[in-house]
Amino acid sequence: MKRREFITLVGGGAAAWPLAARAQQPAMPVIGFLRSTPATGFAYIVDHFRQGLNDAGFVEGKNVAIEYRWADNQQDRLPGLAADLMRRQVAAIVGAGVPAARAGKAATATTPIVFVIGADPVRVGLVASINRPGGNITGVVFSVELVAKLLGMLHELVPKASIIAVLRDPNRPDVESQSRDLEEAARAIGRQILMVNAANEREFHAAFAKVVQAGAGGLLIPGSVFFFSQRRLLVALAARHALPTVYNLREYAEVGGLVSYGQSQSDAYRRAGVYVGRILKGEKPGDLPVELGTKFELVINLATAKAFGVEIPPTLLAIADEVIE
Repeated sequence: MKRREFITLVGGGAAAWPLAARAQQPAMPVIGFLRSTPATGFAYIVDHFRQGLNDAGFVEGKNVAIEYRWADNQQDRLPGLAADLMRRQVAAIVGAGVPAARAGKAATATTPIVFVIGADPVRVGLVASINRPGGNITGVVFSVELVAKLLGMLHELVPKASIIAVLRDPNRPDVESQSRDLEEAARAIGRQILMVNAANEREFHAAFAKVVQAGAGGLLIPGSVFFFSQRRLLVALAARHALPTVYNLREYAEVGGLVSYGQSQSDAYRRAGVYVGRILKGEKPGDLPVELGTKFELVINLATAKAFGVEIPPTLLAIADEVIE
């Protein structure tokens, strides 16, 4: 063999080695992130989800990719978005909210699903058991069974109110069981409760008008993915009618809501990121128990209280996690 041919052969082989090595490397896993709301205003929950992934050893753009799908408050789009993620051959789906989790579960019985929801996953049909969810799905839950606590807190704020109103999202999967819990809690404190529905943004104004016309002394806005996406409008309407209102998540109080009490949504998304990381490392979702929120937050907005002329009971101020002046 001539010297030139030998050099060409060796050089060509050397160039092929890295190509062969790259071909043997596994493809970067892709996570599908599915939510029924618009993307606007929800960057912070994605940041907390990424933090959980980082804690598990996965960094977006380095060793994992994320495909985001937002339904812009049009729940009928969720099945198509879930199907699109399956065509993308994602390694796991994050179902952010009950509607998204249900769409993911309907789309696949094999691809792992991690939900982040504010409802009982057994009651809404996502899992068979909290401790042993089974199948391809598990997740993190926040704000379950808090409606009685929220109603009692509202009663403390407006003890003379004979009627307390509740704004309901009729599209929430467990709205009927939630209503039964509220009625039972209202009977326990001897107060009349008025249920008012709002299925879309157009119905908010009429719902608040009905509450005011009925003479309700306070309003409770329980958990709803849709309501949460419209939190600034809901807080503005409560302010317009000077209606003392209690909410289930701190983000309402941060934009001017009177009082919020519930489990940390940000912490729930971080822990969901950790769960996805564990699944990417080989653990089975059905073997991972559904995690229940343990971090509760009471946030009081004193500026709103002063504007409403509401005196916050010292007992609530003493236990508040944060007081917004």
